[in-house]
Amino acid sequence: MIIGVPREIMHGENRVAAIPETVSKLVADGAVVLVEKSAGEGAFYHDDEYITAGARILDDAAELYQKSDLILKVKEPQYNEALKIHEVDMMHKGQYLITFLHPAAPVNHEMIKQMAEKGIVGLTLDGVPRISRAQNMDALTSMSTCAGYKGMLMAANYLPKFVPQIFTATGMIKPVNVLVIGTGVGGLQAIATAKRLGAIVSAADIRKDAAEHAKSLGAKVVDLGVPDEVAVGKGGYAKTLPAEWLEKEQNVLRETVSKMDIIFCSALVPGKLAPVLLTDDMVASMAPGSVIVDISIDQGGNCFSTVPGEVAVKHHVTIIGIKNIPGMLPTSSTWMFANNVYNLVNYITKKGKIVLDKKDEIVSSILTTIDGKVVHEGAKEAMKIK
Repeated sequence: MIIGVPREIMHGENRVAAIPETVSKLVADGAVVLVEKSAGEGAFYHDDEYITAGARILDDAAELYQKSDLILKVKEPQYNEALKIHEVDMMHKGQYLITFLHPAAPVNHEMIKQMAEKGIVGLTLDGVPRISRAQNMDALTSMSTCAGYKGMLMAANYLPKFVPQIFTATGMIKPVNVLVIGTGVGGLQAIATAKRLGAIVSAADIRKDAAEHAKSLGAKVVDLGVPDEVAVGKGGYAKTLPAEWLEKEQNVLRETVSKMDIIFCSALVPGKLAPVLLTDDMVASMAPGSVIVDISIDQGGNCFSTVPGEVAVKHHVTIIGIKNIPGMLPTSSTWMFANNVYNLVNYITKKGKIVLDKKDEIVSSILTTIDGKVVHEGAKEAMKIK
């Protein structure tokens, strides 16, 4: 099997899907590994290290795509400005792709359809189920850890005031108020980081167990009042709420939002569009200079006013919609990501070939396109495909 590792082309994306350590393992497993020149430079993994690990370095991305049976990427396929061609158009029928596809997000629908039409077998990392045997493949959890930490630091950086309580000769400056919505892995890391910075932290999650985790880190819990049978789905994940319950959740949050200096949004429903929890009028109720970080933007975002991929200012509130916050911690996030990807490749490879058992929970959860069709349930629902 020939495995290709292209250089990421999204603006500001410094991660890479394989590191010398995992390349060495892939080669030992019998694979040929092609790495695009300088693919790891942004994360401080250099070409000579890849060569030592057994990889071949290619200058031409198009050649890498053409020769590879399996492509390993960090972000979904993009339009390559340098080559004036979309990455999907460099791929071929029967080729496998492992990456974060976020297939339910509307911005990716056309790309997913094109993958299906070309006969590409797409496997999305955001679909890896959070079960014990998939933990070492769970790149979403790994990247959420990075996003929670770095996202809170970004919020503090944009905020025009001190985060902790400060005593000065002219008086005392009060600590800021932070609300974390969605207390999964990313949210919990954001809470821990905000507490370290000295903020007063509140947290909200429709799942009572998740809210308890937030409380154990010192956050004040905002009770959203959603019953467990409505809130919690398979594996303890949040479910998509019916419209009336979503409105009730928004109304509870509305009372808290106006008092917050920083709001960190990380509420997700696996494989589905993220729920919109902050409406435009709620943003307008916040004090000028406040900051919102929306790390759920890859799946549509929790804030109505978030601009995907940008830092925008609306109603005098800074709204961070950066899509690759983990890429701002490139060395740590790449190390975690590359090991997750290697473990997944190892799991689905039998005797040097990829074998997809569609009855397997991990495979069925990540399989997005195959045999010319979109098969990912969240994507089909979002695209209204029966």
